[in-house]
Amino acid sequence: MKSSSFTAVLEKEGSEFVALCPELDVASQGDTIESAMANLREAVELFLECASPQELQCCHAATS
Repeated sequence: MKSSSFTAVLEKEGSEFVALCPELDVASQGDTIESAMANLREAVELFLECASPQELQCCHAATS
């Protein structure tokens, strides 16, 4: 399986942390930094599994 790297932007909002992958426009949240990152990883994996070829092409172009 091909491995890819993406950016994760973390922000504290109230008592939670929000994690965003700007290249894919995918976000998630968690009570801790670790849980927000784990949730973002899962959300990115699900996006990549379900994304159409056109969506993946756009993401590839944004990271090139």
